[in-house]
Amino acid sequence: MAREYKILSPTAILGYGFPESSFLKGMEEGPDLIAVDAGSTDPGPYYLGSGQPFTDRVGVKSDLRAMLTHGVRRGIPVVIGTAGGSGARPHLEWCRALVEEIAREENLSFRLGLAYADVDAEVVVAGLHSGKVQALDGLEDPTDEQVRSCPHIVAQMGNEPLQALAREGAQVILAGRCYDPACFAALPIMAGYDAALATHLGKILECAAIAATPGSGSDSVLGILREDSFELRTLSPERSFTPQSTAAHTLYEKSDPSHLPGPGGSLDLTDVTFTDVGEGRVEVRGTRFVPTPRYAIKLEAARPVGFRTLSIAGIRDPILIASIQKVAGQVKARVDELLSREAVQGQVFFHIYGLNGVMGALERSDSGTAHELGLVMEVLAPTQEQANTICSLTRSTFLHYGYEGRVATAGNLAFPFSPSDVPMGPAYEFCLYHLMEVEDPEAFFTREIVTVDGARVTPGKEVGS
Repeated sequence: MAREYKILSPTAILGYGFPESSFLKGMEEGPDLIAVDAGSTDPGPYYLGSGQPFTDRVGVKSDLRAMLTHGVRRGIPVVIGTAGGSGARPHLEWCRALVEEIAREENLSFRLGLAYADVDAEVVVAGLHSGKVQALDGLEDPTDEQVRSCPHIVAQMGNEPLQALAREGAQVILAGRCYDPACFAALPIMAGYDAALATHLGKILECAAIAATPGSGSDSVLGILREDSFELRTLSPERSFTPQSTAAHTLYEKSDPSHLPGPGGSLDLTDVTFTDVGEGRVEVRGTRFVPTPRYAIKLEAARPVGFRTLSIAGIRDPILIASIQKVAGQVKARVDELLSREAVQGQVFFHIYGLNGVMGALERSDSGTAHELGLVMEVLAPTQEQANTICSLTRSTFLHYGYEGRVATAGNLAFPFSPSDVPMGPAYEFCLYHLMEVEDPEAFFTREIVTVDGARVTPGKEVGS
């Protein structure tokens, strides 16, 4: 095993961008791996359900170009996790097309490894019936019909499929939905480094400079694995790692501060130490990995629930502001009455910013009366036409509704945009957030090796399930 293993994390999510100076400083360190997390469920269910990326093509291609040209030409592996944003096959193929496009433009030759995360609906249905698929956090199980209605079902792969592709000669690896630390941890673990430390380092590197002070989602950082510790370095003079920022990010997105679950086991963080070693660097020790009795992976899926239309308005009348919840309820009732004679179905939601627009019913703040409010009118209906109809009626009813104490004779709402109603297209909701037991975490995921030689691409044969 080498004395140390250096990992360059260019940015928090592929497509967010990074300063060229930070990335080049990282390259001067001679990294053993360039890796980046490219996705998340954070932007909501639409992107997984629709198969669309949530990052822009221009931004993703720009980030990829820097990683591929420097990585391939210097013989440094490049690994991308959750390609395309949500990691289903259409997302992976979208990112693959960009990789091949860059290879043609830059005349790059390499072996491209693809790890698909897609799971057949019937496998999930069978798992629900057999008990091998179980809900997380007390969620209810979906019906068989709901599972089958999901356009894309993905499973978070761990290290094993990425390691298999590396053993098969892949120099660039695109993974579908992936456990966030895996794209950073898989190769150093294969090289003999401690799995707990590598995974903990990957947990931090997947968000790059967000874990530094001041944090940034678009800046590069370096992680250095050693036999019994790892070190974090920023690559911009504007930022530093501190014990507090590193420890805080270790707690990030976790319900249990001492344990981080993942495929095949969890990190025990009880005895971890964070030490300032000077010059904005932090050393981390003491992470342990605890295997689970049975290997399980997390399933994710989103199902279509209708079509959405939005209208956005501002409210400035203090009389209306003082009774906004009551008036909103009255407007809903009036819309229901007006639609009762028509075969138009749908739901109306009011999101009132300045009152409870972010937290909704969970809002506990009592900050007094606002001087203005932002109102988002949301309609969800079986068809786009129905959603448009209900939104139009709701908007016009609210605009001229005669609430108690009303003095103004003009409209109640100020619209910043014309047209005021925005059809949003299909709407989705998460349907699966479950754990599934698997016997072989490498064979479960389909893999493919593609030979890229500038303008020529030679596909390989898909292997695995």
